[in-house]
Amino acid sequence: MLDRPTISLGDDERLESLGYKPQLNRVLGLFANFSVAFTYLSPMVGIYSLFVLGVAAGGPRYVWLTWIPVAGMLLVALVFGELASHYPIAGALYQYSKFSVGPAYGWFVGWFYGMALLITVAAVDTGVVGYAVDLCNRWFGTGFDPANHVTILVITAGLLMIQTVLNITGARVMARVAQFGVYVEIVGTLGIAIILGAFGFHHGLGFLFSTENVENAASNPLGLDFGGNWWTGAALIAVLAPVYIFYGFESCGDISEETKDAGAKVPRAMRWTLLYGGLASFILIGALLLAMPAGSNPVGKTVNGGGVPFILAQLPGGLQDFLLLLIIFAFFSCGTSIQGAGSRLAFSYARDGALPGSSFLSRVHPRFKTPTNALIAGGVVTLLFVLLVFYTPAHDVHLGFITYPANVNALLALVSFGVSGIYLSFLLTVIGAIIARARGWIPEGRFTLGRWGWPVYIGGALYLVAMFANVVAPTGITSPRGAFNLDWITLLVIAVVAVVGAILFLVRRPDRLLRQHVHDEIEPTGAERHPQPT
Repeated sequence: MLDRPTISLGDDERLESLGYKPQLNRVLGLFANFSVAFTYLSPMVGIYSLFVLGVAAGGPRYVWLTWIPVAGMLLVALVFGELASHYPIAGALYQYSKFSVGPAYGWFVGWFYGMALLITVAAVDTGVVGYAVDLCNRWFGTGFDPANHVTILVITAGLLMIQTVLNITGARVMARVAQFGVYVEIVGTLGIAIILGAFGFHHGLGFLFSTENVENAASNPLGLDFGGNWWTGAALIAVLAPVYIFYGFESCGDISEETKDAGAKVPRAMRWTLLYGGLASFILIGALLLAMPAGSNPVGKTVNGGGVPFILAQLPGGLQDFLLLLIIFAFFSCGTSIQGAGSRLAFSYARDGALPGSSFLSRVHPRFKTPTNALIAGGVVTLLFVLLVFYTPAHDVHLGFITYPANVNALLALVSFGVSGIYLSFLLTVIGAIIARARGWIPEGRFTLGRWGWPVYIGGALYLVAMFANVVAPTGITSPRGAFNLDWITLLVIAVVAVVGAILFLVRRPDRLLRQHVHDEIEPTGAERHPQPT
């Protein structure tokens, strides 16, 4: 891996060489860029949401599985870092794929990625409802029900409005929220681990290497049946808990046009996001596991008691309230960062004329230098997704050979696309980079992989293929995986998103306009590979 000056152009000069006029406000430094990605990844949000999945499926040993997605995604981050350094432009995966393979390919990568971002904002903002209601009920004696659909809608709409306003007021404001979010993450992960240790762990370190027999259905707290197999059964499901956490680093590239010296700082921020996120997650998960109750069946007691809140209930009431505030802000800053990254993707798309209403979506606020209309439109679409919580069938719904299970709201089914859509767009981007290298593309950014390029690219692609298959595999609604990916539902959502995208693509043929934006002046063959329309 090399950090070396090859493209000598300044930030705005490089942007102009790619065919774009600088419009956004370039005010972010390395820490600000890192902060946006780190709060998007958010160890707190991930762990407090998915701890039950991990420990119920894999037992305490699941903590060690954290390093599998960290290592796999680090390979992907190195690929993205090389692309981001060569193409320091808003829109990240969409732009990388557009330049690497071609307009149509890039458009579909951006389509999958953009839909996944919008859905993820809905998932994060609705995920905070339970914590916000709990705090409100504790402080004011109210009796709000966190499962009530109107409560979910009102709280989520309020959050979206605040997040949108903050993001509109400028990249600096978005960065300030994210930077404060980083400090919250530090307190909410390392700080809580220290506090739990101070109040006394109930297990020794050897507990972290045990499975507590969760691989057998008779002793699994959720009744999951892995046939007594941990490595080839329980671990494949338990690893999904950290898999659902370790992405978001790519958003460093989405805000490249607002980052100073983006060609050098964006790749570094991507690596920092993963490494520090992995370390913080590992420490917090380990501390939560060691703080589980002593005696027989600690996993069952924890899962049946509600997971993380059950463990933290041993802390004094005032400390619990403080932690609830931290959790709420972590969800808030996470959603703010994802919305900010998504709006830059929409702006980048619209600037190329690739979306309906592109002239409207590509407008930049003259004072704040932010894609205001893209932010507002994204907020509206996210809110429409949230309305899906109102559809919860009381009985199984049969769609041919696919069964939509009863008592599962439609938003949860849509959220299953959040992770799978991210992994799919990541995989397509890495495949695009492999195709570009095979065609003779030579990275010329401040960060390059040198002779390690091919091994890293292939390794990253293999990881993404394996984990994407693990996420979406339809193994039956009654199987351990079926409880989390809803059997065929995740693939069905992917198919629906793909069909809608294909219809929009065929009606508008955005690739014809995109051909005007695929020439890189430092690559003389670019115009030959993608001739201009006549």
